[in-house]
Amino acid sequence: MNLLTITFLLGITAAIANAFGGAIIIHKSWERRYLRYFIALGSGFMLAVALVEMAPESWRRNPEQAPLFILAGYFLVHFFEHTLAQHFHFGEETHEHEFVHSHRTYSVLLGLMIHTFFDGIAIASGFIVSARLGWLIFFAVFLHKIPEGFTVASVMLAAGRSRAAAWGASGLLGAATFLGVVTMVLLQGSVSVGLPLAAGVTLYVAASDLIPEVNQEPGMRMALLVFVGVAVFLVLDHFFQI
Repeated sequence: MNLLTITFLLGITAAIANAFGGAIIIHKSWERRYLRYFIALGSGFMLAVALVEMAPESWRRNPEQAPLFILAGYFLVHFFEHTLAQHFHFGEETHEHEFVHSHRTYSVLLGLMIHTFFDGIAIASGFIVSARLGWLIFFAVFLHKIPEGFTVASVMLAAGRSRAAAWGASGLLGAATFLGVVTMVLLQGSVSVGLPLAAGVTLYVAASDLIPEVNQEPGMRMALLVFVGVAVFLVLDHFFQI
């Protein structure tokens, strides 16, 4: 199986994980605490892959402009997730009054679609560079895909939308992910731009979206899972170099 086929298959897998996250809250068939585990593990893994692999590779390929593109990716997500959508956090939304007006609901959806589009850009960029980097980025993306789908479906339900609309919103996140994969595959020559932008997005999601959610949890268990996420990355990083 060639790398292009693997890239598309993993893009589809990531997209399905978004839809699965939406199904969890719609059907209420999964313990919510498991989502916290994904958030904690994902935050550590994502921070590690962004700082240890994505940023250095971006610098090697585009030493003059990579820092600017990383910064642009970071603040692009901030703009859409926390400027246009001022009340946003990962996890179940319980503040229904915040989403009475539809524009706030759809601004959250738009912000998450921008974020998931760059998830797809990240996966494809990684495989364009090497199979090793592609797999590491895929694992980082996959770990937070289910919480993404859960979050957007929860926001839709809090706004009074139907279950079908909530699931449809999580499906749109999956579609945006796959669109990101396709876009980067078609624009392979722009990987020196796509990879640092995706690195900035990954840094933001890990440090500014996921870590604050972990910090709200009492006790040490969730905080320690962040370190487990880093440790898992280091093991896989070593394994893929053998």
